[in-house]
Amino acid sequence: MIQCLQCDLCEIGPDGRRIFKCDPFSNIKEPECVAKWQLIRLDMLLAGYQNMIRFQKEMEPLQRKMMKFVEREMNDIDESDKWKIDDEDIDNLPPDNEPPKNQ
Repeated sequence: MIQCLQCDLCEIGPDGRRIFKCDPFSNIKEPECVAKWQLIRLDMLLAGYQNMIRFQKEMEPLQRKMMKFVEREMNDIDESDKWKIDDEDIDNLPPDNEPPKNQ
């Protein structure tokens, strides 16, 4: 089994990073290359997932503030609309999870 550094499909960039030009569907030199290619892709997926989690953690405080603001606004809207409903009608309203009964 040849190492990736010895393969002509592997290049080293000016910054020292390895650049793989192998494609598992067309130009793999050895069967072990497919396993290596899968590991490289899994590593890239993991890095993307970790970046997404980091971003979500950074956004969490802002999301909490926004949800509190929206909740407060919704409560204010409910309070401002209470004058439209008589007190007697409030007692006759069905709970939120039950459909209104036919009379």
